[in-house]
Amino acid sequence: MTFKNQSFLIIFFSLYFLSSFLELTKANPSVFVTPTSASSIVSGGYWQLLQSSVGISAMHVQLLPNNKVIIFDRTDVGPSNLSLPVGSFCPKNDCTAHSVIYDVVSNTFSPLHVLTDTWCSSGSLDPNGTLIQTGGYNEGDHVIRTFTPCDTYACDWYELTTTRLTDRRWYATNQVLPDGRVIILGGRRVFTYEFYPKDDFLNNKSFYLRFLVETKDPEENNLYPFLHLLPDGNLFIFANKKSILFDYKRSIVLKQFPLIPGDDKRNYPSTGSSVMLPLKLSWAGPPVVEVLVCGGAPAGAFLKADKMKVFMEASRTCGRLRVNDPNPQWLMEFMPMPRVMSDMILLPTGDVIIINGAANGTAGWEDAVNPVLNPILYLVNENPFRRFTVLSPSNIPRMYHSVAFLLPDGRILVGGSNPHTRYVFTGIYPTDLSLEAYNPYYLDPKFNSLRPFILSVESGYTVSYGQRFGVSFSLSLYKWGAAFVALISPSFTTHSIGMNQRMVVLNTASVVQTTMVDYKLVVDGPTNANVAPPGYYMLFVVHSGIPSHAVWVKVM
Repeated sequence: MTFKNQSFLIIFFSLYFLSSFLELTKANPSVFVTPTSASSIVSGGYWQLLQSSVGISAMHVQLLPNNKVIIFDRTDVGPSNLSLPVGSFCPKNDCTAHSVIYDVVSNTFSPLHVLTDTWCSSGSLDPNGTLIQTGGYNEGDHVIRTFTPCDTYACDWYELTTTRLTDRRWYATNQVLPDGRVIILGGRRVFTYEFYPKDDFLNNKSFYLRFLVETKDPEENNLYPFLHLLPDGNLFIFANKKSILFDYKRSIVLKQFPLIPGDDKRNYPSTGSSVMLPLKLSWAGPPVVEVLVCGGAPAGAFLKADKMKVFMEASRTCGRLRVNDPNPQWLMEFMPMPRVMSDMILLPTGDVIIINGAANGTAGWEDAVNPVLNPILYLVNENPFRRFTVLSPSNIPRMYHSVAFLLPDGRILVGGSNPHTRYVFTGIYPTDLSLEAYNPYYLDPKFNSLRPFILSVESGYTVSYGQRFGVSFSLSLYKWGAAFVALISPSFTTHSIGMNQRMVVLNTASVVQTTMVDYKLVVDGPTNANVAPPGYYMLFVVHSGIPSHAVWVKVM
């Protein structure tokens, strides 16, 4: 970007934010809103094309603890661009693949067989690292599928034949619970939740949740509800503009949080995104618990886009709520540009990247225009007036049905985009079958001297609740007091929602220098399963804002 162009953008965004700030504060005089500093327009990080085509469009993805990625689309989309192996079974007489397994290390992929329709489904990893994948469309809407990782390309999808979902789950959300079960909540015109595994009478039922009825509007802006497990063991549930604290064990709403200010709806099809900010553990007491909700679309935007092809400007705001405050209130902040259908990803540094999406319209077929190509970095602990940084753009629009998620090496894997009912490779926003990686600023070689290299995890790559253990690492230039250990769970990502995404910063007990360039951080395991549900996590050592390559550990 030239200095002249950058100066123009700074002036443009300054006027843009000022008018937006005045508009929202006038409409909501009790709301504190922070406009963004427009001087934060920079070129940060870089992009690399990994695969020009994997044969399918990435609608759903799950990173597995063997560094492979399950990628899948819907099965009723018609033929894909990847054939199944000659002589293999062809579901519904369709001999093209609708799922692939991608190897992160070798940058290779192979086709998989998925039998029933997975369109707009949900998923979670169980404590043993098996993908539990639930619901979809048509004959797939009650189906439970599993995928167990293996070190070869021999593993494939398995569909349970004797166990099925109680209710139809299409646009539902999953969350792993402290006891290792998965809760599956909501869906189109479904106002219940249920559990998996279904191993007793209680787990074989579904349970009514009135909140899902209350948040349904004429556009159904309560699909793919945002769902976060809190450290007190309860659930934070957000849909449309409302949010509650929910005790799923007793089926009781413990608290109703204030409405998020403004007219914007935040859930599918007015698709925003949400993360629970990192949980920082210490001896001082329970962690601060904050939820961030960004993007979306104004009321009526979906109907105008879908019926009239009139594309309203997307939401420009983020709302940040300190959930465990005695009197929680939303802090509203302006993003540098409007955004709908973006993904929000927790980085090992503890900050958030906002990536993909469009500036006008909503989710839906041909219901959005003006792709937003620049990711945004949200600095969680920065002054509210300087939280946002605009980063280097991709040259590939990632619109409806695109995905993004964190890899163990710190990159962001990005794929998908198909705003059409079938695969269409012509027009302004064609179906995209590629995979690319965004490399954040911290991967720049100039930071190599500050980058830790993990040598070992003292506990044998298992982490027990409350148990102290050591993480040894090497580093050429160590700054005392500048390192910490973080656990990040691999999310199931689809439709701008990263299910089970979670970051826990462990309490540091001590740091020991063992050689001239080797060190050991002694840390305490997560307090309990409410803080970190059992399962696999990426363990990072972060030093002076620069993360290591992660190693996989199992919390149990």
